[in-house]
Formats: sequence, structure tokens, C-alpha cells
Amino acid sequence: MGHFGFSYIGLVFLLLLLVPNLLWTRYKPAGYTPSGENRVLAAFERVGEVSTVVTSLLFSDTNPHGWSAWSWWLIAACMLMALYEFWWIRYFRSERMLADFYRSLLGVPVAGATLPVAAFFLLGIYGRVVWLMLSAVILGVGHIGIHLQHRSALD
Repeated sequence: MGHFGFSYIGLVFLLLLLVPNLLWTRYKPAGYTPSGENRVLAAFERVGEVSTVVTSLLFSDTNPHGWSAWSWWLIAACMLMALYEFWWIRYFRSERMLADFYRSLLGVPVAGATLPVAAFFLLGIYGRVVWLMLSAVILGVGHIGIHLQHRSALD
């Protein structure tokens, strides 16, 4: 379930999520507008954002605690976050069009939404923090759903 305490790994993951998103506010794709987003998906996204931030910071179980078979989950989560950062680099180096923003990466659809959600879910598995896994699922329903909605509007 999880033990209360500060997670510096959670903080690092959140910073890896926050920094490129702050840059994105200055380099949004041409023609981007959040209008027309499904309200139910937006509600899931907001609840998921808040709960993911809280649970990733407040459970110390996600901090490294010696090598075990569970460590592979942390390695996988870190690899997904590294791919997420690579996805942002690719976006910022592109022409920053809507199609660039909703591109897949290595077969992962709408990678800018999918990779961080999956990373937080795997971080929850590593720490055995059910609340973080549940938060990531809620976030995924909203965030990935909205990105898929926007991508389908492009087609």
C-alpha cells in the first residue's frame, strides 16, 4: 500500500515532467487549442494529475532500497522517462506542428501522453504503491484519451 515519507525519485520524475511542459507553453504547436475536449476525460485528467503528484511525492517506497528483482521496475520506469525526454527533444527540434505533437515514438501512440503515464505506473509497481498505480491509471484515461481525441481530429 505504501509508507508515508518523501520520495526524491517522485520529485525527479515530476521535474522531468514539468520542465518540458513549461517550455511547451512558449512553443505550442501551430493551431493548438484545448477547445472541444471531452469534459469527462478532462475531469479524469485533472484528478489524475493531482493524485499522481501527491502520491509520487508522499510515499517513500519509490526511493531505491537496494538491488532486488523489483529494481527492474524502477529501471523500466526510468527508461520510459528517458524516452519521454527524447520525445520532447524531438518535438522541440521539429517544426512544432500539431502532427509533431501527437506523433508516436518507437510504436508508442501519442508518446507525449503515454510514456510518462506508463512511467509513473511502473514506479508505482516498483514501490508497491497501489495509490500511485491507481493515480496513473486515472491520469492515463484522461490524458491519453484527450491526446487520442486531438490526434483523431487531425486525420
